[in-house]
Amino acid sequence: MADAILYGVAQSIIERSGSSTIQQIGSIWGVKAELEKMNHTVSTIHAVLHDAEEQQVENHQVKDWLSKLRDAVFDADDLLSEFSTHVLRQRVMDSDKMTNKVRIFFSSSNQLVFGLKMAHKIKAMRKRLDDIANDRNNFQLKLVDRPLETWVVTRGRDQTHSFVREEEVIGREDDKKAIIDLLLDFDMEENVSFISIVGMGGLGKTTLVKYIYNDEEVTAYFELKMWVCVSDVFDVKAIVEKIIASATNERPKNLEMDQLQNELRKNLNQKKYLLVMDDVWNEDKEIWCVLRTLLLDGSKGSKVLITTRTKLVADITSTVSPYVLEGLSENQSWSLFKQMILGKKQEIVNPDLVAIGRDIFKKCCGVPLAIRTIGRVLYFKKTKAEWLYINELTNVIQLRDEENLQLEDVANEYFMDLHWRSFFQEAIEDQGGNMYFKMHDLFHDLAQSISRIECTLVDSNAKSVNEKVRHLSFPFCHSSFFKENLTMLVKANKIHSFILTSNPYLTSFVEASYKQSVGDTPSSVLVHLASTEGRMEESTLKTLILTFKYLRVFDLHGLQMVKMPKIVVKMMQLRYLDLSYNYIEFLPRSITRLVNLQTLKLIHCQKLRELPKDIQKLVRLKHLHINGCENLTHVPCGLGQLTCLQTLSLFVVRKDLVGSSKHYGELDELNKLNELRGKIEIKNLAWVIDATSKSKAANLKEKQHLNELELDFQLYPNGALVWNPDNNVGIEADHDDESLLNGLQPHQSLKFLGVEGYRGVRFSSWLSSLTNLVKLSVESCKKCRHLPPLCQLPSLEELHVRNMDGLEYISDQDIIASMGSSGTTFFPSLYVLILEYCPNLKKWWRRDIVDNGDVATTSTSSSHQYQQQISLPYFPRLLFLHILDCDKLSCMPLFPNLFQLILRNASWKPSQQTMAMTMNPAEASLLPSSSSSSSPLSGLHCLYRLTLENIQDTVSARGVAAKFDFS
Repeated sequence: MADAILYGVAQSIIERSGSSTIQQIGSIWGVKAELEKMNHTVSTIHAVLHDAEEQQVENHQVKDWLSKLRDAVFDADDLLSEFSTHVLRQRVMDSDKMTNKVRIFFSSSNQLVFGLKMAHKIKAMRKRLDDIANDRNNFQLKLVDRPLETWVVTRGRDQTHSFVREEEVIGREDDKKAIIDLLLDFDMEENVSFISIVGMGGLGKTTLVKYIYNDEEVTAYFELKMWVCVSDVFDVKAIVEKIIASATNERPKNLEMDQLQNELRKNLNQKKYLLVMDDVWNEDKEIWCVLRTLLLDGSKGSKVLITTRTKLVADITSTVSPYVLEGLSENQSWSLFKQMILGKKQEIVNPDLVAIGRDIFKKCCGVPLAIRTIGRVLYFKKTKAEWLYINELTNVIQLRDEENLQLEDVANEYFMDLHWRSFFQEAIEDQGGNMYFKMHDLFHDLAQSISRIECTLVDSNAKSVNEKVRHLSFPFCHSSFFKENLTMLVKANKIHSFILTSNPYLTSFVEASYKQSVGDTPSSVLVHLASTEGRMEESTLKTLILTFKYLRVFDLHGLQMVKMPKIVVKMMQLRYLDLSYNYIEFLPRSITRLVNLQTLKLIHCQKLRELPKDIQKLVRLKHLHINGCENLTHVPCGLGQLTCLQTLSLFVVRKDLVGSSKHYGELDELNKLNELRGKIEIKNLAWVIDATSKSKAANLKEKQHLNELELDFQLYPNGALVWNPDNNVGIEADHDDESLLNGLQPHQSLKFLGVEGYRGVRFSSWLSSLTNLVKLSVESCKKCRHLPPLCQLPSLEELHVRNMDGLEYISDQDIIASMGSSGTTFFPSLYVLILEYCPNLKKWWRRDIVDNGDVATTSTSSSHQYQQQISLPYFPRLLFLHILDCDKLSCMPLFPNLFQLILRNASWKPSQQTMAMTMNPAEASLLPSSSSSSSPLSGLHCLYRLTLENIQDTVSARGVAAKFDFS
């Protein structure tokens, strides 16, 4: 298991050295023959790795051989990476308008020199690998060339059998009839016909064939029936043994291949037989023909029925056109879905669950395995919230063409598989779907043991570093300590990953950055940050860059760096560069020559002003983390050409009213970036010119992987917006903001939306259609008078409304309209509501049917008013309610299940309405108008914390002090 990584690297070398691009360039440089020889050598070694892995436990010579091989394979991988990188750089430069300098660099003479150097390196590497490969003969290593997944996990696929209960098969009657017609067709030319059923995994090929295999008409037609599960290892001898065992109910014992073929042909001779070969993967026609020849002794009408996932296998094995199995129809899928979740029950009673269920099963695309799997999960889920959660998960695991899966998607599936197998513990998922895990100590120790040669965590007491190490984590305590240990590091010059950890200045930097943003930065902290002891010196950094030329991962966060050397271009293999929490103002333009770079992290580089021009040359860039770069003036033109980009945490529009330079990216740079995921914040939207066309060009509606979107319209850094109704520019801005917001409609899968500084009067109607929205934050939208209808959003859990000077009502609807149809729930998932500094907010609804006076003035009127109050909608799940500086708010929905209530500079009236609801009419009629001898919150049984400050009508709130602390 320890050398599974070695197996993977070797496989990578085989694939890359054999690629058409490498072979083509190799031919130009005269190294094609050497590459082919190296490919053959690595393939030979690759085939004996499994046996070597097993022998090294008891044979130290094999263990030493594997160690030498490991070093050589990693070095070969580095060499091919260098080769591939040069080819990629040349392509990037050729596609650009090259400067004279670039022309000179890639001149024919330089190309010739590089080709000669590369030919020498490849030849030397090939010889080194040949010598190691020849040594394998000393250990009599067996050739076992099997796929990696079966090498690491020897269990393989589950074996199938021929039995199925008829009631388990749904919606396959037409398929069954069509295939049985083929099986019973006596007019086929061959004595033995081969029929393939092809379809993707999970469609139910095996279940359908079981259904056919046990059909009475099929059983009566064939003299002999046999069932064999082939799976991924196509071993002819093993398959023949299985066929004989199925025919005779007795497995052959210790027979050679010649004896087996005689036994097989004797059992099939002149019999009309049916042989099912389930789950065939072999794509080698020669091997198939060896087995096929042994199956031709049956009488006319014999059939071999094959199931496979691949069209190539079907074409190789079939003598008739393959039968392509499709997914279930919508009605068939719904029937299977109901069967899985209801058991013996007939129908789903809850209409909400019916709607969610139909949405879920449609995402299964008619694949029975997916429907059954999700159905089994839902069988134990009874509430709407649980079904909504499963529905959200199916958005993530929705069946797709595997060829279009991103590596990150595949890795996530592997990771979740490990989690489901209890490899990780204490999983925590946040609202955004991000998951956090702990690893058990035993697994952690095992991982360390397996990777002990390649991976090293150096502590401050270390005296040396193994020269063979590939991944190194090193503590950066202070500059002098690092310089003292630099010699030790330089010896390990084949490092792929270099991560500086335990930087004591990073915490201080983050703390200072935060305090600075709120205007409270102690001078002592700033002095501490300015200390040169915590800074990576430029000379030290240059030494590292020149030494670690094979580096893939370089983590330099929090080192107080003010400049990145231009020689960073020397690190041509770099995939991951973290410069976060540094003082860099500009990146060297040469950084765009790092064509392998996939991740660039510049988080909280608060002095960074620009990203490099020609950023489009970073053709493999997937992740650009620039959140917290407060002084970034714009994004560069050309960013939109990075169509592989998955992370773009910040997009800054240039503040330029006159016009934009060709170097400044506009919103249309986002047009083709449809792989973006996670969060994106778009700043300076107030400065967008031609709002309608530019916002639509951003194409946010097609970015289905985005979870979080923040739209910042603020004109000024401090958020202060002074509105002058006589200002014509401002009036035009209103119109532009509304057009802009309309055009920035996101995909319906969005979970978090923040809008700040919006100057329109009305919000876009698309807000009401974001059915997956979990959190909505609206801030400093000074002229907005009401929000769009939100009460029916099924997933909305948090609503934050802050600094809304013009807001008069939350909803422009009346109470009845906001309640919707009888089957819907008012804010079904909302549990956090924050209303802060909305000085003109009067009521929740513009038009309501409730008298907003005091709850009670007399006993008679109190009882009558209680009847009115219970008609108010209420938040069924609201736990946290904060009303701050909203002193005019007098009526809102009820909140009977509240856990925490914080009121500051606010009216007591909304609380009175809820109190009236939570008490029975008799209790409500006893409430005096000015005081109470008992707590007026006695009906709020769930209330745990109450904070009151500067409350109007405090006389009505007397008695709460006995139960709660408040200021």
